[in-house]
Amino acid sequence: MVKHIVLWNFAEELSESERKEAGEKMKALLEPIKELVSGAVEIQIVRNELPSSNRDIALISTFETVEALMTYQNHPAHVEAGKYVRSVTCNRACMDYEFR
Repeated sequence: MVKHIVLWNFAEELSESERKEAGEKMKALLEPIKELVSGAVEIQIVRNELPSSNRDIALISTFETVEALMTYQNHPAHVEAGKYVRSVTCNRACMDYEFR
């Protein structure tokens, strides 16, 4: 199994309502890709609600194999979603790791 975690901050110029809207749109664009990619186990978008965090939004996903992760990353729906995500976020951090 492979865990793929991506963290972002929203672009500074976004208002709070725009951040909420952007988070909802990211969720709507990314979570359904689970049904399109064989080997995708979980794709979840989580918005930060605690002051102890230093990122605004996270993608937490699980794949059966590294190959399934690569399929996800190259899937046309993910590529298209990425264009939107890059337009509303900054300071991306990513960690991928294998686990049993």
